[in-house]
Amino acid sequence: MITSKHTSQNAAEEKNSRPSLHADLAPTDEGVSPLVAADSPASPPAAPASALRVILYGFLTGLVLSIIILFTAPALREWVFAILPESQFSLETRTMDIAKLKREIQQAERRLSSLQRKMNALIPRQPYLIVNSSGNRIYVMSGNKLIHEGLCSTGSYVLLKAQDDRQWIFSTPRGMFRIQGKIKNPVWRMPDWAFIEEGRPVPPPNSPERFEAGVLGDYALSFGNGYLVHGTLYQRLLGMPVTHGCVRLGDEDLRIVYQNLELGSKVFIY
Repeated sequence: MITSKHTSQNAAEEKNSRPSLHADLAPTDEGVSPLVAADSPASPPAAPASALRVILYGFLTGLVLSIIILFTAPALREWVFAILPESQFSLETRTMDIAKLKREIQQAERRLSSLQRKMNALIPRQPYLIVNSSGNRIYVMSGNKLIHEGLCSTGSYVLLKAQDDRQWIFSTPRGMFRIQGKIKNPVWRMPDWAFIEEGRPVPPPNSPERFEAGVLGDYALSFGNGYLVHGTLYQRLLGMPVTHGCVRLGDEDLRIVYQNLELGSKVFIY
């Protein structure tokens, strides 16, 4: 009996000394431990490289497609419209657009006709003179009919300064004017700037030095503020901007202008 008891005690001790298969699965403070050997190396975390490649590939693909669509959209639209049958909606839309265009054309024609009537009302009934100061040309007109065309000389736009701070810009005025006087064999009354320009002393207002005959040609037509349409001794300079503001003409052109224009006739300078 003693031997049996001793054997049972030894068996119990041997059983207690064996490691339990569930020892590693015992609960801890951090939860249930995984069934992994303590000495095994930890598995590396999954790298995000593959996901990043997918995202980058998708972005580049979308960018390329967007560029292709951007540059080919008009061609694609025309191609689609070419192969698709024309719908009733598109026909109605085109019909409406054509009708609208016709209405706009009719309105424009009415406005043009109204403007034409207003322009015709502004055209003088008696002969008038047109002066192109940029091209230095004149046109004698009667209504819409050209009577005569010729060369002229207009303002030089030279700036002259006097010692007393006075100054003059020799330009031909632009606008619509009327003939205020007609003179045969005109005599030029020289203004102050004529003496200053030549470096001569300025004489009194009514001094005989101021009056000079023969330099304005056979005729002169005044159109306000001292400006004249007159002849010149320097006909070789016609067609050039060389005057002090008046309109110079050659002998024959001046004769035609004088014969056709009356007091009150209009002069258009542009």
